[in-house]
Amino acid sequence: MRFNNRDDIIQLTPLWDGERMPDGRPRVSDDVLRRIKNTTMEEMWAPMVRQGYKFQHESRMRRTNPDMDVVVGRAFTATYMRTRPDLAGYLIDYGHNVEGRKGGFNQWPLDELSKDDFMVNDMYGKTREGCPWGGNLTTLIAQKTGVGGLCWGGVRDLDQIKGIKNAQFYYLETDPTPFMESMCVGINVPVQIGMAVCMPGDVVLGTESGVIFIPAHLAEACVIDAEKTHARDIWGFTRLHEGKYSAAHIDSPWDLAMWEDFYAWFGVAEEAVPYKHLSFDEEMYDIRNGIRRMPPVLDAYGRPVKRPANAEAPKTPAEDTRW
Repeated sequence: MRFNNRDDIIQLTPLWDGERMPDGRPRVSDDVLRRIKNTTMEEMWAPMVRQGYKFQHESRMRRTNPDMDVVVGRAFTATYMRTRPDLAGYLIDYGHNVEGRKGGFNQWPLDELSKDDFMVNDMYGKTREGCPWGGNLTTLIAQKTGVGGLCWGGVRDLDQIKGIKNAQFYYLETDPTPFMESMCVGINVPVQIGMAVCMPGDVVLGTESGVIFIPAHLAEACVIDAEKTHARDIWGFTRLHEGKYSAAHIDSPWDLAMWEDFYAWFGVAEEAVPYKHLSFDEEMYDIRNGIRRMPPVLDAYGRPVKRPANAEAPKTPAEDTRW
């Protein structure tokens, strides 16, 4: 085995066809990261669910920096298990003598962090006698990434961590005990954070609501979907305040007249300026021609499958549910 194995990372992320980090992780562009930072967890969650990605968010964590509303970064993962002497002995010898790593298991992933990474630590929920991070290591993470990280487990030195103003850290509980009786068994491998699955290179969006892991190959499509939802919501709030439509109208499938109203507003409204890179031409073509897009059919593993040529269209448009 090798820690942070580029070949393994590439093999596990075959749907990504863009630029990669030196370690092999997908490198979602800075522009997409910036745009995701202006969305909400709900807006990013919806298009992923439609694609079959149901286990991408986790909300049962605390955070250290309430002044930092939103954080976005590229997932750098590590996973731990309880100590087993023979395996732990082999891994520490291998890490030190073959890969040239320094220090303990909890320090190894941090040496390879870079700007805009978000450290995702699967500590299997351990919060007692084994906190991997304290004031020193979280300071190092903040200095190297400018973003922060999460630990599905405990942290120590909470007062010191809360003093770090340029990063956000998510955690389960705090405990005074240091890192012990745990071993790192993988760096930049798939990890489970509560009910969510995170892959190396996923885009991590952290808010007051928790964190969501956006697969790299879906990030741009998801942010476009989220931005379109945001633009439609702005129009909807505007029309509600004007009394032109009721909430029931806004939350129901839009008819042609409403779409025409939105499309005209989108072309001239000052509030729509930040979304001018979007196009609603496809939506307008569909509504004008009575076309209803069919949601993807997924197999038992959540993978899209080809529909039969004679498949019936859904009785209601896919966008009826707004997600």
